[in-house]
Amino acid sequence: MASAAARVLTYPVHMAGPEEVWLPLVDEPVGDIVARIQADDPEIDRLVGSPHRVLAFRTFAYIRVGILLGELLFEQELGADDADDTWVEALLRDPKHHDALRREVKAVAEEIAADPRYADEEPLGPDEGARDRFREFARKQLAGD
Repeated sequence: MASAAARVLTYPVHMAGPEEVWLPLVDEPVGDIVARIQADDPEIDRLVGSPHRVLAFRTFAYIRVGILLGELLFEQELGADDADDTWVEALLRDPKHHDALRREVKAVAEEIAADPRYADEEPLGPDEGARDRFREFARKQLAGD
């Protein structure tokens, strides 16, 4: 059963080379909020598309979303009609709160992308040229059937 407080779990991510990176997995609500915002904005994946950038992005996005949710909780008075929801769900019903969280997550992605420490990192997935070559290969293979 998920609680309104975030539970942080970690798991290892193996990358090329001798290093191992641990990515935090956050149970509801923080992890879900960040994941939904990231899924709704493909630009975020482009900005943080390398192993270390993803790690930094998730770490700081979870922290900053958690802090912002705490601030919103103190600023927003929740009424009796919010009793059926968790306080996070009640806050997110207000579009201005959702927009504030979206802006915060996007700001984290932009800050990570601008960090020169990650400038030489390879992206997680194939580049656009590799995708185009694969699409062409697939079209040829399917046309030959």
